[in-house]
Amino acid sequence: CESYLLITQFVESRSQFKSGLVNHAFASALRTLLLDYQAMVAQLEHQFRLRKLSVQGLWFYCQPMIGSMQALSIVIRKASSNNFIGSAVLNLLQSQAKAMAGDHVVRSLLEKMSQCASQAYLGILERWVYEGVIDDPYGEFFIAENKSLQKESLTRDYDTKYWQKRYSLKDDIPSFLANAAETILTTGKYLNVMRECGHSIQVPVSENSKLTTVGSNHRYLECIKAAYDFASGELLNLIKEKYDLMGKLRSIKHYLLLDQGDFLVHFMDISREELMKKPDEISVEKLQSLLDLALRSTAAVADPCHEDLTCCVERTTLMKRLSTLKDLQTSQTVTSSSDIEEPISITGLETFSLSFKVRWPLSLVISRKALTKYQLIFRFLFHCKNVNRQLCAAWQLHQGLRRVDMQGIAISVSSLLCRDMLKFINSLLHYLTFEVLEPNWHVMHSRLQTAKSIDEVIQHHDFFLEKCLRECLLLSPVLLKKLEKMKSICLQYAAAAQWLISYSSDTTNSDSPNLEKYKQLKLRTPSQKLKVTSENAQVIESILKFEREFSGELESLGPILSSSSRAEPYLTHLAQWLLGVGRD
Repeated sequence: CESYLLITQFVESRSQFKSGLVNHAFASALRTLLLDYQAMVAQLEHQFRLRKLSVQGLWFYCQPMIGSMQALSIVIRKASSNNFIGSAVLNLLQSQAKAMAGDHVVRSLLEKMSQCASQAYLGILERWVYEGVIDDPYGEFFIAENKSLQKESLTRDYDTKYWQKRYSLKDDIPSFLANAAETILTTGKYLNVMRECGHSIQVPVSENSKLTTVGSNHRYLECIKAAYDFASGELLNLIKEKYDLMGKLRSIKHYLLLDQGDFLVHFMDISREELMKKPDEISVEKLQSLLDLALRSTAAVADPCHEDLTCCVERTTLMKRLSTLKDLQTSQTVTSSSDIEEPISITGLETFSLSFKVRWPLSLVISRKALTKYQLIFRFLFHCKNVNRQLCAAWQLHQGLRRVDMQGIAISVSSLLCRDMLKFINSLLHYLTFEVLEPNWHVMHSRLQTAKSIDEVIQHHDFFLEKCLRECLLLSPVLLKKLEKMKSICLQYAAAAQWLISYSSDTTNSDSPNLEKYKQLKLRTPSQKLKVTSENAQVIESILKFEREFSGELESLGPILSSSSRAEPYLTHLAQWLLGVGRD
């Protein structure tokens, strides 16, 4: 009959090498059916020759087979016309079986064909969820491997999609595995990570838990879930215990989030001359040797990860760098990076950063993107620390003048301004460290302790960095620009303070005041005193100019914080700290 010829032709064409494992298995099942059909025809012919076959008997024996052959011919026509392979063949068989729900015999046949055809597919699936290996010579499996993405890209490329795209789901997923597709993908990924680490691991499999023998859909899901739980637990234990993820994160917190500042103080003291140069003139090798010296001279030497700390010098300011990272979700519309004004001259103090050597598999969590976010926070903190140091030096100069009873009007005005600036930068540093970084770190730490998979670890870590960036104002361009302006005024004042004060008191440029010269001030003639008074007035005017600029910027900060705090509640804490500056 026509159906028989169609099935025979399909079997011959789909038995070819290029047709894929599922089609091979399906053709094999069809070949068995054809043998049964041929045996039935032979038996009927024998009965006919013995004159024992009536028309009614012929119809009785042929009717079940004719219905089955017709149903299979429908499947075969669809599979041939669309050139189906792999998952598409299995889905076609299952959908056709459901459509024949009223015919128990045909439905049972189609379900049997589907089960036979799926055996080869389940063999591929079994290797993936139990070994993390894709053994798919014909590209039939619903998981694709992108071999162009290498694990090394995690430490080099900011925009790498290794973890998301190295293994990914195709559109054509078998319907009986659709609900477990993500679990299947993740299970194999976890096993693959352990193989990449040289950690030989295989999910323990009993004869009853082999996917090719379980026999029903709910049992597939049970076996897959058991494999997932095993792979997830093993990988998480490997990363936490053998590779000490928490120890590495604590080291990064010590150095890049300035949790332990003793090494930084020493480093800033010995590297100041080099950091005062332009970025292009700085020797990174010299900075690295100075950093190593600072680490060896402080408590940081006890940290086993301190040797992974490295120096780097960027070529742009923090604002410019932030504008180039398009994936960061800023709270206000940001202009393009070409529209951001760069200072005429920048030094290493504005562009210096630290980096950390991270190796596989920790690079899954601490990727290039994550390290870049740590560096953005570090650069902001480092510059704030530098402003604080410069203002402290100016404050010490004022205190030195007080000790020798040189508290003129210029000194008093400058002292008040220096105090307000110090209070501002200290309040900002307190907010960043104690209101943002520390609380968020403790939240992340507790979440990592209870994480059930490496994906949860990555999610909690990324959320921590995103929250810190936002609450440190690095994703608020308007506020950040305002704070950068205020820090710039503080630095200009600190640089000018020593000259202004020395000029007003007619001192030398030495750090310690000359007592004899101060005593001679009382012996000046009236004309000399008049000249000093005029000079002091000029100095006072210069100091007042700094005071007006600083106060103006501080006052303009208030409305911005008030309006933004409705959408960003954390800004209320910042406003409480900063807007109290100068009120007392």
